[in-house]
Amino acid sequence: MIGAIVGDIVGSRFERHNCKSKEFDFLTPECFFTDDSVMSLALCDALMRVKPDYSDLNENAVESMRRIGRSYPKCGYGRGFYNWMYSDDPQPYGSYGNGAAMRVSGCGYAAKSVGETVLLSKAVTEVTHNHPEGLKGAEATAVAVFLARNGSSVKEIRDYIVKRYYPIDFTLDSIRDGYRFDVTCQNTVPQALEAFFESTGFEDAIRNAISIGGDSDTLAAITGAVAGACYGVPANIREQALTFLDERLRKILLAFEGKFAPTPY
Repeated sequence: MIGAIVGDIVGSRFERHNCKSKEFDFLTPECFFTDDSVMSLALCDALMRVKPDYSDLNENAVESMRRIGRSYPKCGYGRGFYNWMYSDDPQPYGSYGNGAAMRVSGCGYAAKSVGETVLLSKAVTEVTHNHPEGLKGAEATAVAVFLARNGSSVKEIRDYIVKRYYPIDFTLDSIRDGYRFDVTCQNTVPQALEAFFESTGFEDAIRNAISIGGDSDTLAAITGAVAGACYGVPANIREQALTFLDERLRKILLAFEGKFAPTPY
């Protein structure tokens, strides 16, 4: 889980001022958490409060995202999600925005199988992003996290994603110059996953994601979610990232890690 949060925080200062390079200071005082971290942790909160069979996950996802999200009204929500969060009658709104994928990594930790990962991802995503591309982006991310934390190699994860979700037929070098800000799942999730596929470690994966530009905090959150599950997050990076979270968010993260402990490295 901490991998997604690190990616969000590192990418925060580059969202509107892209850095088309891997050479940059990693965590600086200019960094901050955004809606990516808030919503990731809101869904962690929901996953900790559900019945054992997850039959009430939909309603808990709605409640947690609205309750926790309203405590951070200026952290970068898209207009559609913001309106949903404050609506008197919150209903899914057909979105395929990349917000579906940036918040879903907790499902890959809570689930006990790929099949359960798919079900959990759908339950927490369809309450807002019920467009097929939104559902697919979230599912691909959650499944990649599940595979990574359960010992699949980078190649095995790539093969699984390419076969079932996205025909990733590009390299980061081939898209870096032309890639621009894009908030859709279909033009964010494949790029974020490729940043992981080309990585040699956790920090390298985040640097890959930042280096192509675009929606940097969300790209790096998705990449970081999978990379953190695969490589682990170095202790010094973890401790530094935790200082950017407030007490409420740190408490959710630590409780989630305590219940769904990541594989030790």
